[in-house]
Amino acid sequence: MLRIFRKSFQTGVITTGYPKEKDFAPQGFRGLPEWQENSCLKCGKCAGKCPTGAIKLNDTGETKLNDLAGYWSIDPKKCIFCGYCQDACAGGAVSLGTTYELTEKVCREKISKIFGRSVHIRHLDSGSCNACDWEMGALTGPVYDIQRLGFSFAASPRHADILMVTGVVTRNLEIAVRKTFKAAPAPKMVVAVGTCACSGGICGKSYASSGGVNNILPVDVYIPGCPPRPQALIHGLMSAVDRL
Repeated sequence: MLRIFRKSFQTGVITTGYPKEKDFAPQGFRGLPEWQENSCLKCGKCAGKCPTGAIKLNDTGETKLNDLAGYWSIDPKKCIFCGYCQDACAGGAVSLGTTYELTEKVCREKISKIFGRSVHIRHLDSGSCNACDWEMGALTGPVYDIQRLGFSFAASPRHADILMVTGVVTRNLEIAVRKTFKAAPAPKMVVAVGTCACSGGICGKSYASSGGVNNILPVDVYIPGCPPRPQALIHGLMSAVDRL
């Protein structure tokens, strides 16, 4: 026991300072693709290789899905950061960035103002591969420790303020998703976690999948990624509280 205490003191504090302190993406991290207009050959190969249809080519020069002006645009809710677009781009115009914060920033004080530092989360798995679930599990560990920000996970939706949904919402789980949402007391928020929950991801909409949480429930905040980083999850949760 004494050895354990000694090791703890020697290790020191390992909890991240995020969101007050900026966390940088580690080497090799795949974030939202970025486009350089000057290098673009306008061949369209990047869009052809995209497995989820996240890349849209705009011949008219008008901006579509986001603020990337001109010929090329991307929908973050559909992107799985696979890198196929980068591999297909002969001119090197497309590259994977390091962006993982894809939701609005919210100051910590607003959580205390709205909930009194007591925000309860219920995780709802609606047919995921469990990658997003593992990232959510990391939030309760000593590194990210979301309880320091006033968040905690609840065992029942009847005690929850926020429902964090992962997965495409399979047809067999659709009834359970609706019942869980109905069981949560008002006011309540729905946060779609991961590309599958945001848009259906690589599975899309089919006989077995609803193609995203928004087709079943009213979604308040989307957290894209495949899977999103824990920092992105924290960012999305804080955005959800601000929306409330």
